[in-house]
Parts: sequence; C-alpha cells; structure tokens
Amino acid sequence: MAIEIKAPTFPESVADGTVATWHKKPGDAVKRDELIVDIETDKVVMEVLAEADGVLAEIVKNEGDTVLSGELLGKLNAGAAAAAPAAAAPAAAPAAQAAAPAAAAGDDAILSPAARKLAEENGIDPNSIAGTGKGGRVTKEDVVAAVEAKKSAPAAPAAKPAAPAAEAPVFAAGDRVEKRVPMTRLRAKVAERLVEAQSTMAMLTTFNEVDMTEVMALRSKYKDLFEKTHNGVRLGFMSFFVKASVEALKRFPAVNASIDGNDIVYHGYQDIGVAVSSDRGLVVPVLRNAELMSLAEVESGIATFGKKAREGKLSIDEMTGGTFTITNGGTFGSMMSTPIVNPPQAAILGMHNIIQRPMAINGQVVIRPMMYLALSYDHRLIDGKEAVSFLVTIKNLLEDPARLLLDI
Repeated sequence: MAIEIKAPTFPESVADGTVATWHKKPGDAVKRDELIVDIETDKVVMEVLAEADGVLAEIVKNEGDTVLSGELLGKLNAGAAAAAPAAAAPAAAPAAQAAAPAAAAGDDAILSPAARKLAEENGIDPNSIAGTGKGGRVTKEDVVAAVEAKKSAPAAPAAKPAAPAAEAPVFAAGDRVEKRVPMTRLRAKVAERLVEAQSTMAMLTTFNEVDMTEVMALRSKYKDLFEKTHNGVRLGFMSFFVKASVEALKRFPAVNASIDGNDIVYHGYQDIGVAVSSDRGLVVPVLRNAELMSLAEVESGIATFGKKAREGKLSIDEMTGGTFTITNGGTFGSMMSTPIVNPPQAAILGMHNIIQRPMAINGQVVIRPMMYLALSYDHRLIDGKEAVSFLVTIKNLLEDPARLLLDI
C-alpha cells in the first residue's frame, strides 16, 4: 500500500519551508517512526517520520525545494521489503524468512513508538531490554534506563571522531578562490528581521554598569546546595537577570508592551525570550510566565532550551511570542554591544562580560567584578526617562539581591 509522505502542518506564523535533507533514497528500507526527511523553516527544523515499515518509493520534492504546509514530499510503499543481495545463501533463506516475521511481530508487540525511536537513536537492541510495562512491553523509561546503563559501562577505545562540518569554507593560504552558498532559511529570516527592526523602529540604546559582587557571593555560597536541592539544576547568573527583569517590567509596563498599528498593547504577563546560540544561528526560545517561575525553574528552562537548540529540537511554539528579550554576549567575551530589538517587542537587555575593575567605593579604590548592561528600546513607545529608570532598577536589584525577595 502506498503511503503519501507529506510536509508537517505549519503554524500560521510560518508560510512555507525548505526540504533540507533526505535521510533515505528511493529503494531504501525504512522503519516506522524512523526519520525520513528534514524540513527547514525560518524558525526550526521539523522532522518527518515514517508512518509504517516499508520502502521509500519516490521523492517528489528534492533538497532545496520550497514546500507548503501538508504538501506531498514523497511516497512510501508500506510493508514492502528492500531488495535483498542476489548472492544470498539459499540454505539461510528459510531460516531468515521464519525469523524476520517473528522479530517484527515481537518488536511491534512489546515496543512503543517513542521507546523504539529512542532505542534506535542510542543504538540499543530492544530485545536486550527487560520490559516493565503491561504484558512485558518495553516502555520509554525502560529504554532510558538502558541508555544510562550503557553510558556508565566501560567504553571501548573509539576512533577519532571526524571534525564537524564548518558553515564557512576553509581556504589554504594564498588561495584566490570563492565559494558561494545559499543562506539558510534561519539566517535569511534573522537578516530580514534585523533590517526590519532598524528601518521601522526609533531604536536607541542606553547603558549602565552593575557591580556583580553580591550576586557572585550568593551564587558561590549556595551553588552546591542549590544543585543538590533542585536535582542537578545549576545556579547561574541568567536566572538573577530574568527575575530582576520581571520585577522591572512590572514597574515599567511600557517596556513590556508592543505597538500594533495605532494601538499600544500592554501585556499582563512577562514572557522572557532568552537568546541561545546554536550551529544554525541565534534562536530565542521563550520562558512563558517567567513572573511565576522560581530561580530553579528559570535555570532548568534555560538549560533545556540550550540542549534542544544544540540538537535542533526546539519547536516553533517554544520560539514564538515573548514580551521582552535578554541576550548574553558576555559568554563570548563581549565587553559592550548595542543589541537589536526583536519586533514586535519594545526592548532588549544585553548582558556582557564580567571584568575585574578598580572602582571608587566609599572614597576607597577597590577591585570589583563589573558588567556593562545595555538596553535597546523603541523610542516610539518608551521615553528616555523610562528606559534609564528601567535599567537602573535592574542594576539596583542585582547589586542588592535581597530586594528581589522583599519586593522593594
């Protein structure tokens, strides 16, 4: 039976996608829930999985082709088998024929789709896992336990891994060659939005500096206990900036607002976008209702986003919306920058590198860990006084973290 392989249903914010990679070619055998093709949108890469066991019969949309939501990508012959080598031993055929259906039936009977996919991704033989589910069914939790056991087992010496492919080509000294490559959809979309922001907003940036002494002391004192109490979640600096931003946004609603035509939309919640670097470029997943989150929940959410970004697993929903954004160029050593507002938001906070610098404190010169902060904002909506006061509020909250607890 022929099964149509179709593009995923895109949300309203995504007009179309591009066929990024076919992981199978016509004639290749595929298993149910196996990755067949990647569709790249201007936000995420969406995976298309096989609906059944069979053979890839036809590719309708080739790599680089533009596809619409639900459009036909190819066809799969369900239940078909890939052509076997002609030199197969006749004596072994009956045994193989008898064993194959039994193995397939057993695999379908005891393994859930999620567990099967996880086992394949980690090179785990499902038959080696003792199922704890109903009727001996292997659950996803069983596979996770097997993966952890595999990680803890002594590893055999491995060959040196191949170097990851670089986005930019590497040329030898003296070469006078050029290489032209198309932009990825994500890079093209980022370029488009940056130009849009600068051409449609009255964008300004105000700066300040924050003494990180108290936050660093608090983190140093409680980081081990924090990690132990919250099941391995590490206490970083970003959670303090998120919570300080949430409090400042409550005090200055215009910074948390957006412009829609001739209207100003004030948001009664704080959805904080956190810029994350990935191999595909900068992405901004959103912490929903950050005003309701604890420091541990913020750190856990950011860690999850970072892992998903590296693996290309972020969903469109996770990167849609947001009322305010925080970006941290300090992780790359930046001393100062002017971040660009992510429309339709009205402002973005830029963090930078922490540098030990001499400061005048109570008439004495002392060395303090200092960070420059930058707030870029849309002057059509936010007055200079509001922007400066907002940034000073964040500075005060970070220099005296007790204010975050006392709401002062």
